[in-house]
Amino acid sequence: MISIHDDTCPSFEGTLELIGRRWTGSVVQAAGQGARRFGEYRTMIEGISDRLLSQRLKELEAAGLIDRTVVPSTPVQILYQLTPDGQALVDALLPLAQWSQRRSGYRGGSRLPAA
Repeated sequence: MISIHDDTCPSFEGTLELIGRRWTGSVVQAAGQGARRFGEYRTMIEGISDRLLSQRLKELEAAGLIDRTVVPSTPVQILYQLTPDGQALVDALLPLAQWSQRRSGYRGGSRLPAA
């Protein structure tokens, strides 16, 4: 069994640093929900700037998590899609997202009353 305390830890930490960057989780989530074109990402991720979205897509492409495809048409289309590793990351993050949802009512160790 792999542990975060063995030699794979630097790899795990690198993954946490990548996915923990501002907006990166949102970009991965949008890709997992079917975003393919730049405008679709921008619509799905409220508040992200074009510059930062472009930067995050490039980082995820460099990490092998998103494929970028240029469609030679008029105008040229750029499509982004999760790679198999990117989809595996989305699948791996799902339990964390579910855990976060369950914890959303907690503040300072006590559960807030239901509204």
